[in-house]
Amino acid sequence: MNIGTPAGNPNDPAGTGPVTHRPRRLSTETKSALKTTEFFIYLASVVAVLIASMVVGTEDGHTDYFRADKAWLYIVILTVGYMISRGLAKSGSRDPYDESH
Repeated sequence: MNIGTPAGNPNDPAGTGPVTHRPRRLSTETKSALKTTEFFIYLASVVAVLIASMVVGTEDGHTDYFRADKAWLYIVILTVGYMISRGLAKSGSRDPYDESH
């Protein structure tokens, strides 16, 4: 069966023309999470919150106003925001790629 030339082609009525190979078009929903900048920004934000929580402490008679429980709350909020952004990214877009990659 020759799939390179459709039936009824006036330039090749016998259907004996060369068969061209096209790679199959596949698609994923989105890029892998490790390939996105939002993932690295999320990790940098989590590290920044942890460092800020560690650096801010009880010095010069001040109370510790950025305690660990508040830092973990901010990390949870960042995580929920990241999960929502990944869900929105996956919901309506596709990242096409060829079989050859």
